Amino acid sequence: MVLLSEPACAHALEALAMLLHPKYQDLIVSSPALPLPSESPSPEPKPLECFGRHFPLAPGRCLEEYGAFYVGGSKASPNSDLDPDLSRLLLGWAPGQPFFSCCPDTGQTQDEGVRAGRLRARRRYLVERARDARVVGLLAGTLGVARHCEALAHFRNLTRAAGKRSYVLALGRPTPAKLANFPEMDVFVLLACPLGALAPQPSGSFFRPVLTPCELEAACNPAWPPPGLAPYLTHYADLLPGSPFHVPLPPPESELWDAPDVSLISGELRPPLACRPLNDPGCSALTPRPQLELAESSPAASFLSFRSWQGLELRLGQTPVTEAVSGRRGIAIAYEDEGSS
Repeated sequence: MVLLSEPACAHALEALAMLLHPKYQDLIVSSPALPLPSESPSPEPKPLECFGRHFPLAPGRCLEEYGAFYVGGSKASPNSDLDPDLSRLLLGWAPGQPFFSCCPDTGQTQDEGVRAGRLRARRRYLVERARDARVVGLLAGTLGVARHCEALAHFRNLTRAAGKRSYVLALGRPTPAKLANFPEMDVFVLLACPLGALAPQPSGSFFRPVLTPCELEAACNPAWPPPGLAPYLTHYADLLPGSPFHVPLPPPESELWDAPDVSLISGELRPPLACRPLNDPGCSALTPRPQLELAESSPAASFLSFRSWQGLELRLGQTPVTEAVSGRRGIAIAYEDEGSS
């Protein structure tokens, strides 16, 4: 068994471990993975680092063999699906191992297996939405975390190889009002801290789903392991080259690009990725119109052509020229011509 906790309860894990040692033969206590000074190397072997924590495992043991007991939460927020730290643990923990949580305010303990299954089902649904998407919005949620420029270039190449169009948006903290200004996007991918994409989001607030980088990788990389075998990674740095979890794209002649796929949302057959342009030249592609005009061919331009309102029309030469006239005076709450009420 592994003892886990939120940062506010980390001080109580050692005392809890002393009470539980007689009942468990192998009980370990996790600790926050804080950066160590580089000038003070330790002769002891470095413990396993995962989920932002250190796990002092015994030689020959792996974390997938342990169950988990999490201490955290509060009575004011009983819905742990909205807790990003607990959500990350439930998504990444071994599905076959038990996972329990305890609320320190009430002392109530509950089995998190049902909630973990619900979270995994939700994330698999988001992977299907990413596979059906044609336009992907990459949200640069942070500019202070290392390797964010390398991550943006990696995911742009990934979406291009999958035949999708991607746009980089720097909007700060994503809100429903900000993202509603980009109806052309089918999905958004948030590149932020490990817990940024799992932060609490009111149900139904965003008109397009917000994904984690791991879900975009699973949707666009045909070499990514299937669900149940692939780790759930919440930090985009774990997906970049040089990481032990990095899965490179297969070569263009690989059979993985030719495998047919059926959308589990619409039930339609998706075209093989090899049929889509792997080297998309971007916005320089031109498509002839029936009127022998040339127009830019892109998903955003196609979306604009089907909108009922496409912006202000110039109407050059069709509007009569008039002299300027005096407009309304006052403030919005009470103009001069409205009188007093």
